[in-house]
Amino acid sequence: MKAILQEKFGDASVLLIGETEKPTAEKDQVVIKVSATTINRADIIQREGNYNQPPGDSPILGLEVAGIIDELGPNVAGFEIGERVMSLVGGGGYAEYATAYANHLIRIPESMTFEEAACVCETYITAYLNVFMLGRLENAETTLLHGGGGGVNTAAIQLCKKLMPEVSIIVTASPGKIERVKALGANHVINYKNDDFADAVRTLTKKKGVNVILDHIGGGYLTQNLRCLAVGGRLVIIGLMGGHKSDINLAPLMVKRQQILGSVLRSRPVEEKTSITKQFSHDVLPLLAKGDIEPLIHQVLPLEKAAEAHQIMENSAHFGKIVLTV
Repeated sequence: MKAILQEKFGDASVLLIGETEKPTAEKDQVVIKVSATTINRADIIQREGNYNQPPGDSPILGLEVAGIIDELGPNVAGFEIGERVMSLVGGGGYAEYATAYANHLIRIPESMTFEEAACVCETYITAYLNVFMLGRLENAETTLLHGGGGGVNTAAIQLCKKLMPEVSIIVTASPGKIERVKALGANHVINYKNDDFADAVRTLTKKKGVNVILDHIGGGYLTQNLRCLAVGGRLVIIGLMGGHKSDINLAPLMVKRQQILGSVLRSRPVEEKTSITKQFSHDVLPLLAKGDIEPLIHQVLPLEKAAEAHQIMENSAHFGKIVLTV
């Protein structure tokens, strides 16, 4: 089968189209004939050699796929060959075929294309898990979302608007993306290039702070994030683009009863991902099926142009998801 392969770690130029063996389904898995997959920040980190795939998963990049079931494992029930499905995968998405656990499959609504469906699992499930399940965001609270036009951030804005319309949404974004973030539904957008976002948040909230922060920067934002948090606020860190170390004063955190939660979706046990996927399907899939939430696609490229797609993400030139078609 065709797949994007790399013989060494490095920049986007190490990604080359090649031939490799087609995977087979284990007892609780299916093989999906992939129609579309997407680029995620984790793919870039893995390409550079800083993020190994979980044991037993494919070393090929790609964490979410949409396509047609091609093969059923011996223990799989409730699905048929030929069904349209989307799924989280531990790796292997940048290929003609990929394996997925049957309990992680989500049937693609008739209203959605494969390209749209490919944008759902890693991005929207990540946003849902961390803002609502872990962050426990409630209606009438305030959330701070970092990431401007990135896939997880734009998904989080959409989910907040539809699941909890009374939530106040504050977003940090670069100057070129501010108006598009506003149009998506953010109540306030902070230009993080020019403004201290912690000062801006304290002004916007009249010094009360925000209840939930979704952050992918990590160490570089930790002190400012804690300044932004309200009493009892929850900071959920899903990435370390700004470093993995930081010195902080713990006293205010203790007095204000703040919580810092670290979260990664990919390395969670199969059973946990099953539970998360089931809850997401119950709460969010109907909104996707009705078109109340539409995945934002920045650009669609063929699989052979995976290196170009990585460069677009690395240049932060995207708003929404970058899709690869197979």
